[in-house]
Amino acid sequence: MEIIICAAIVGGIGLILSIALVLASKFLAVKQDETFTKVRACLPGANCGACGYSGCDGYAQALASGQTDKTNLCVPGADAVSKALSDTLGTEFCDVIEQVAVVNCVGTCNVAKKPVELGGLQSCAAASLLPTSADGCAYGCLGLGDCAAVCPENAICLDNGIAHIDTRKCIGCGLCMRTCPRKVISLIADVEQTIVACSNKEKGAVTRLKCTSGGIGCGKCERNCPSGAIKVVNNLAHINHDLCDGCDKCAAGCPVGCIIKSDFSGYHRFK
Repeated sequence: MEIIICAAIVGGIGLILSIALVLASKFLAVKQDETFTKVRACLPGANCGACGYSGCDGYAQALASGQTDKTNLCVPGADAVSKALSDTLGTEFCDVIEQVAVVNCVGTCNVAKKPVELGGLQSCAAASLLPTSADGCAYGCLGLGDCAAVCPENAICLDNGIAHIDTRKCIGCGLCMRTCPRKVISLIADVEQTIVACSNKEKGAVTRLKCTSGGIGCGKCERNCPSGAIKVVNNLAHINHDLCDGCDKCAAGCPVGCIIKSDFSGYHRFK
């Protein structure tokens, strides 16, 4: 009888607590912001951080709460997502500047000496912590594929010691750029056609000893540019794409071939 009484008491307590939890979930529940739910549904869910927020939830919360009214921050979603957000929030449509990632290094195994003894390492992040050899480029691609590992579109492959990006697959999320410990990956608007495929800031004579395709800071590109779009700073050429008219004189005249002109159109133009 005592066992039955104890079981009944425990069962009764459990029943009371269950009822209390049901009532609490009903009357004390925090109502979800319907605007947030609708906005979040417009976003692709890549959580890449290209928008400048922690992820899609962070961006959706900022839009729903009025912290920002910029609907064109989702580069991977491009104009389609911006249009959906504008329609949902009742704001004016904002055009998205589609971007692609490019590798600012042409230091393949054929032309460049590796900066470190990799010793079986499989991570660029780990290799970047090793001492750099005197005859190796301390600015080039390590070629171990940390960027390829984080790419959600499999747009990056490794070939002949460096990373290569297929811009036709690139959505411009920037995860590879933020992952690269050497910062040899950058984002450009996919309408641009000219890049400097070198990141070495050493003097030309030193660079040539380490990579025969590295920039030498000779300034020929700067002198040949009719629009003043190129400046050599710290022995490295930099292109101001706002001024560049795509004339190709810099690429055609580069004595080492580290300035490349090509069609960098991204995923959004071919989907």
